[in-house]
Amino acid sequence: MNRTTLSLIAGVAALAAVTGFATVSAPDTGTDAPAKAAAHLPVERTSLVCPPPSTSDLAETTYTSYTPPTEGTEKGKAELLPTTKKSDEKALNPAEPGKPATGTVSGADAPALIGTAEGHFAPGWTVQQTTEVAAGTGRGLQGTTCTPADTEFWFPGTSTAAERTDYVHLTNPDDSAAVVDIELYGKDGALKTTVGEGITVKPNSAESVLLSTLTGEKQTDVTVHVVVRSGRVGAAVQALDDQLGGDWLPASADPSGSLVLPGIPKDATAVRLIAFTPRDADVDLKLRLASPTGAITPAGHETLHVKGGMTAAVDLGDITRGEAGSLLLTAPDSSVPVVAAVRVLRGEGEKQESAFIPAARPIGTRATAVDNTAKGTALSVTAPEGPAEIKVTASSGTEGGTQASKTYTIKSGTTQIVEAPVPSGVKGTYALTLESESDTPVYASRTLTKTTDGVPFFTVQPLPDDRGTVAVPQANEDLSILQE
Repeated sequence: MNRTTLSLIAGVAALAAVTGFATVSAPDTGTDAPAKAAAHLPVERTSLVCPPPSTSDLAETTYTSYTPPTEGTEKGKAELLPTTKKSDEKALNPAEPGKPATGTVSGADAPALIGTAEGHFAPGWTVQQTTEVAAGTGRGLQGTTCTPADTEFWFPGTSTAAERTDYVHLTNPDDSAAVVDIELYGKDGALKTTVGEGITVKPNSAESVLLSTLTGEKQTDVTVHVVVRSGRVGAAVQALDDQLGGDWLPASADPSGSLVLPGIPKDATAVRLIAFTPRDADVDLKLRLASPTGAITPAGHETLHVKGGMTAAVDLGDITRGEAGSLLLTAPDSSVPVVAAVRVLRGEGEKQESAFIPAARPIGTRATAVDNTAKGTALSVTAPEGPAEIKVTASSGTEGGTQASKTYTIKSGTTQIVEAPVPSGVKGTYALTLESESDTPVYASRTLTKTTDGVPFFTVQPLPDDRGTVAVPQANEDLSILQE
């Protein structure tokens, strides 16, 4: 295998998570007392999967793992292991929460990874997989956050066009087989597929499915729906272009009548919006751009008509006009649920690179981004519904440094590029942890950038809640059930 030893790591937030148990206690004022709010306790176990990073022999991949320090946790362990277990492949446990750890692999043969964290490593465990491909199809910076296994995923923004090579990567972390269906929807509705149904993913293994092998139809914009019939999998789409680079396309947030696509870079030269509704009903999506000064309606792109069961797309050009922004999509009365993503280009001519931003989930209580550097990281934060306050903490570096924190206020309806704190004396890369300090929903994304041979390599990852805690309801005695 053309690869260096996995001098890893440990892993990321999933929620095959088991948390503290609810205790049974006598009520203070009788069985008719109002129920107390559920307690939020740290998760005790977290699992994740990372897809195989690349099919290119030129690929250089770095894994970075981080667990934010969390009070009320007991000592534990974490490890990230390849699905193809060989004697020369090793996993390295992280030393402690609060300090990132890294590992590297090279070439096209690096496998998918499956990880588990327990105890004080579990809450908010996050792993970033960043790959640089110097040349060829998909050349550029490709980044993804390793994710929990689940049973359903939506990926608007894929393609079966001749210039695209798009894969759906399916990873099964369990000891029993999973059965998966892959559905494709184009501009005229469902595409006829040949082998997209009943795909078996063996236990503790991964399957990579090239979209163009599922259908003979060549379409620029396709929505992929991954449905797990039995078991669960991690699903990720890798979208590669012959000329325009490539990146990972994260799954869209669940279908909704209100969506936020955070963090379109200020120097984006082209933005293409792709949307899909699984309902039979059509919908006219209202488009707004949350800019640094407020939400505006882009001239000439006030709405996008999406037909039921069909993928719609529109070129928005340089919609940001030199200022970073986030796209806000709303259906009338939120009556028709939609999934969406944008494809973003930076650069000009033959020196363009691409990345994808899906509709995102809010950061919730806390979100974590790893593999950051002082000069190559941009943090974008959006508060679409009202003013918000967030605290951002930079961890120590992988090779040293002291953590630093700063609090920011985000005005209602705006997108702000936050100048995140940098650890003092930092060496190596570091993690950024975002904590919401208000009740207003906050959305965020992190962009990594690097210029190679004049090409602006970049990758964007939305930052959802890192699932560090889970609600555990309080249980009270009710002796009346013994009288039934």
